[in-house]
Amino acid sequence: LGDLSVTSLTPSSMQLQWTVPMDSFDSFMLQYRDAQGQPQALPIDGGSRSVTVPGLSPSRRYRFHLYGLRGGKKINHVSIDVITAAEGPEELPLPSEKPQHERHRTESPASEAPLVRAVLGELRVSSVTPDSVQLQWTVPKGSFDSFMLQYRDAQGQPQALPIDGGSHSVTVPGLSPSRRYRFHLYGLQGRKKIDHVSTEVLTEEQEEYSLHSEEQKHEKLQPQDATSDAPPVQAVLGQLRVSSINPSSVELQWTVPKGSFDSFMLQYRDAQGQPQALPVDGGSRLVTVP
Repeated sequence: LGDLSVTSLTPSSMQLQWTVPMDSFDSFMLQYRDAQGQPQALPIDGGSRSVTVPGLSPSRRYRFHLYGLRGGKKINHVSIDVITAAEGPEELPLPSEKPQHERHRTESPASEAPLVRAVLGELRVSSVTPDSVQLQWTVPKGSFDSFMLQYRDAQGQPQALPIDGGSHSVTVPGLSPSRRYRFHLYGLQGRKKIDHVSTEVLTEEQEEYSLHSEEQKHEKLQPQDATSDAPPVQAVLGQLRVSSINPSSVELQWTVPKGSFDSFMLQYRDAQGQPQALPVDGGSRLVTVP
């Protein structure tokens, strides 16, 4: 393991990045203690070189330990101390409501230093459940170093989720059923906001959502999907297996031996017996359940 560094910081989250200068690991494990002093462990795929840690407290010192694993055995580790940003002026403010044409007029002068000004395309909803939303966006021109998604939670508190510059989708968990949320996505170069787009989403009702109803919905969609594709290839899911496990999270991995899927949906019941659903991008073959 090489350097472990901070690439993005907010009062409630941070993004860490690392290098692997020699050889490779099967997976990684990030460990730290939360604001209550409880140990937390976050399993990470072996191909990843960055991770976003949400649910932190403002102006608090955290010590993070990143372990490189091979065959379930810890081979190497690096550590870093980080203090989260303070609440208030250091937090990116939620934008005032402006019409789309005003945004482009005020934010795209030709005198800007970069020759190609990065532009955010449409921000759209690709999946909705009672407690989560998956958002997708395009970057029709240029590129961004990173993104920042901002919204207010059910209590009206501002939340900020840093996102890697190579990503074009994000899942926002921990939402409330039947509630309208307004999401603001910023494209950043360095720490400077270059462009932003917004969208409103209404989460699904809890009563209408269950594991059984989701299965029925899936069955209805299958015949449609089969006829819309020219080749009659029925997509097939392979083995679902556990690739990493700890007291508070599980990493699952699967295969698609035939065909392809637009997306996946992982469903389970939590410790209170409540149904939970986690939308997953169609290109993914693993997911971490925290």
